[in-house]
Amino acid sequence: MASQDISSDGGSELGRFLRARRTQTTPDQVGLTVGAGLRRTPGLRREELATLAGISIDYYVRLERGKETRPSPSVLDALARALQLDDQQHHHLRELAARAA
Repeated sequence: MASQDISSDGGSELGRFLRARRTQTTPDQVGLTVGAGLRRTPGLRREELATLAGISIDYYVRLERGKETRPSPSVLDALARALQLDDQQHHHLRELAARAA
C-alpha cells in the first residue's frame, strides 16, 4: 500500500512537471552548443539542466523521480531560471513543491 502512496504523491507531480519542461526545452533555447552526433534525449539532458541550475545531477534526479520532496526556494528559483519558466509556470512549480513537502 505504501508504494501506491509514493507513486501518487505530490513529489511525482513535481517530477513529472520537471521532466516535461526539461524535454520541451532545447539546448539552443538556453544557449548550449550541441555537438555533432545524434541526441537520443529530446530537449535538455538531466546533467545539462542540473549544471544550468547549479545543483548536482544526483539531486536533480532525486527531484525528478520524486525521491526528494523538499527543494529549497533557491533551488526552485534556479530550476525556473534554467528552464526559462514564465511567472505562471514558476508559481506552479512552487505549488507542486509545497504539495510534495
